[in-house]
Amino acid sequence: MAETFGWTDIEEIVLALDEAHSDTDPLSVRFTELRKMVEALDEFEPEPGHNVNEQILEAVQAGWHEERQEQAALDRDEDEPGYEPNQPFR
Repeated sequence: MAETFGWTDIEEIVLALDEAHSDTDPLSVRFTELRKMVEALDEFEPEPGHNVNEQILEAVQAGWHEERQEQAALDRDEDEPGYEPNQPFR
C-alpha cells in the first residue's frame, strides 16, 4: 500500500503532481484547479479538521514550479558534453 499524504506534505504533493501532470505548466494553474488536482491524487488523504488555504496552495504551486526548473536544468546538463582536452595526454 502506498503512503498517503495530506496538505502539510508539500514535497510529496509536488512530486505526485509532477508525475501525474507532466505536461502542465504549474504557473498556469489557478488555485481552484490546483486544489482539485491535489485532491484527485491517489495518495492524497486530507487530515481531518485541516483546511487548505491560499498559503498552502501557493507553496504547492511554487514547489511544483521549482521542481520543474530543477528537472529542466538536469536535462540541459545531460545534453552537454563533458570536458575533453584539445590534445589528450600521450
